[in-house]
Amino acid sequence: MIILDTDVLSIVQRGEGPAYDYLVARLDVADDEVVVCVVSFEEQMRGWLAYIARSKSSNQQIAAYARLHAMLDDFATRPVVGFDRSAAAEFERMLRLKLRIGTMDLRIAAIAIAQDALLLSKNLTDFRKVPGLSVGDWTV
Repeated sequence: MIILDTDVLSIVQRGEGPAYDYLVARLDVADDEVVVCVVSFEEQMRGWLAYIARSKSSNQQIAAYARLHAMLDDFATRPVVGFDRSAAAEFERMLRLKLRIGTMDLRIAAIAIAQDALLLSKNLTDFRKVPGLSVGDWTV
């Protein structure tokens, strides 16, 4: 199983550019199932809701809701891995290690470890701090 971190998922959602081309070329020949996780959904949902809240004009609100709708449609087409008891146990283990990375990144790492999955991210600096996590950047 390959889990796309939120930053890599955003590249896929944009659907263009050199990083997208490199990533898709590697994913096309990968044997593993490619999934996203519920934490990425939360991150993107919170981002679009904040954007909607800041929108002042009707045109901005229409555009913001259209982007939120597009995000929902995108997630509906992808397998989404949840945050289950195994992931929660991994998350608690990592909290005890006092790793200096963000809470959402820890949750994503916990899901990847619990699923015995490869996490694809551009944020290798933080994710490489997590013991037992298999992580790579296929956008370069």
